[in-house]
Amino acid sequence: MSGSTLLAKEKPADGATKEARARRSRPVLALGLLAALGVLVLVVVASLAIGSGDVPFRDVLPGVFDPDLTVKGQLVIQEVRIPRTVAGLLAGAALGLAGTVMQGVARNPLADPQLLGINAGASVAVVCSITLLGFTVATQFIWFGFLGALLAALLVYGVGSLGREGATPVKLALAGAATSAVLTSVTSAILLQDRGSYDQFRFWQLGALTARSSEVLWQVSPFILVGAVLALALGPQLNALSLGDDLARGLGQRVGAARMVSALAVVVLCGAATVVAGPIGFVGLAVPHAARLITGPDYRWVLPYSMVLAPIMLLVADIIGRVIAPPGEVQVGVITAAIGCIPFIWLVRRRKLVEL
Repeated sequence: MSGSTLLAKEKPADGATKEARARRSRPVLALGLLAALGVLVLVVVASLAIGSGDVPFRDVLPGVFDPDLTVKGQLVIQEVRIPRTVAGLLAGAALGLAGTVMQGVARNPLADPQLLGINAGASVAVVCSITLLGFTVATQFIWFGFLGALLAALLVYGVGSLGREGATPVKLALAGAATSAVLTSVTSAILLQDRGSYDQFRFWQLGALTARSSEVLWQVSPFILVGAVLALALGPQLNALSLGDDLARGLGQRVGAARMVSALAVVVLCGAATVVAGPIGFVGLAVPHAARLITGPDYRWVLPYSMVLAPIMLLVADIIGRVIAPPGEVQVGVITAAIGCIPFIWLVRRRKLVEL
């Protein structure tokens, strides 16, 4: 039997082996996702039970399902910790999905809503609408959050695209950092002109889960749900785009439409997350890379894993912030920045991922 015949017979076998491995990996990834959901449930319970206030663990379940508001611990659970935990779930899921979509559609490992200035754009727009226009209802100023996120994204991409090299990861990161610094300064300048608004938003501006009421969370949650559905549906398109635009077109993908839907999902998720928790950074940067370590490059799995892992990171950071400086608290945005800067430095130093 000739060597070519043997090679021809071996190739289908190798392909069949890879396909079988892929089929076997799906149940493993599904079990891993269920395990991550189990960890998220435990973290939610910890978020309800742990804090700077003295709440007995026996008051946690009654405080959630059948609260007696005359009991101090159950009152704290119902009025403070449930909204805070829900805010962490909503903002974490939104930031994790937004960061994953941004990294996939731009093929940029440094893409992150905070790093690229998108959260800062949403933040300054929301603060302007509240301070200058007097809006007080989330359904009013959330649209300004979307508009600010969109304008900031366009500005960063436009500045980062200047030059012959185009929008390289480092240029986008530098443009995003500069844009974020400018917009943050604008936000501070506006708030300093209105002492009442400054007192209300000075913690939210750092990124916090305590700045929004249950009513705001109910009003914002439909937008996050829509953005999450759009993002999760983009898995096959992001897989194709990761191969390059030409190959994606060859595979039958409508590249322009995929980018437009991706931009819409990112703007909706970032705008809503900023309304909920302020400009929290590094969650959208670190979590997608952690998800890829588990799932590989398949965005059909990276997206749901990121949607689960990001709230875990955000709530754990919030719990740490509650207990490390008693009797006060450290805002969650400070903790996520301290945690997320480590993978950022690692990514910048990997020259094969970043075109210097």
